[in-house]
Amino acid sequence: MQSPYALQGGAATDEAARVLVVDDDPTVAEVVTGYLHRAGYVVDRADDGPTALDRAAAHRPDLVVLDLMLPGMDGLEVCRRMRDDGPVPVIMLTARGDEDDRILGLEVGADDYVTKPFSPRELVLRVESVLRRSRPVTAGPRLAAAGLSVDVESRRATKGGSELALTLREFDLLAFFLRHPGRAYSREDLMREVWGWDFGDLSTVTVHVRRLRGKVEDDPARPRLIQTVWGVGYRFEPAEAVH
Repeated sequence: MQSPYALQGGAATDEAARVLVVDDDPTVAEVVTGYLHRAGYVVDRADDGPTALDRAAAHRPDLVVLDLMLPGMDGLEVCRRMRDDGPVPVIMLTARGDEDDRILGLEVGADDYVTKPFSPRELVLRVESVLRRSRPVTAGPRLAAAGLSVDVESRRATKGGSELALTLREFDLLAFFLRHPGRAYSREDLMREVWGWDFGDLSTVTVHVRRLRGKVEDDPARPRLIQTVWGVGYRFEPAEAVH
């Protein structure tokens, strides 16, 4: 079966997603670009933060592969500024072993990260995974509980009628919790069900739960909706939000 992002006659089809690759290492950028092109994506490149912002403004990408360490403006600031113009999925590239940097990347809203050195094939699979979850669905229920409402089809979420600014993974995580109230899930369960991965760094889940609490809880320091179940993981308890 042909991919929806397949190339026809060497040119991208109308359905091809646009990926912006931002890395100041020309070898890394060239290899990543080559693999993404062969997978059927339209690829733009930038080797520094300001250029990346200009490229994104000229042609809004469907996803950004963003190196954390960039000259002049680091990837964290680039991610923040891009998000100011609207939601866009981001996969952060970080150096192996720099856990603090990975956590920072997730804190500013990166949807995923890949540590260097990495397999280009793995990166392409991560790109496909993130884009697949970011595409609008043709139909889906409206979920609601405890003053929260999620429209799966339009990918909009509100709290008390006010729209929430959620990243791709935060939205998916909230929708999952609303579908499964009162049940405890481990971080491994959430990684499999929400991220679609059978393995990965579980701190990804921890950071996203913390970020989501900051947006849906009245007091994130004392969460009533997304509760920690010690020794297990997390449980969504809408009844706890009733005062």
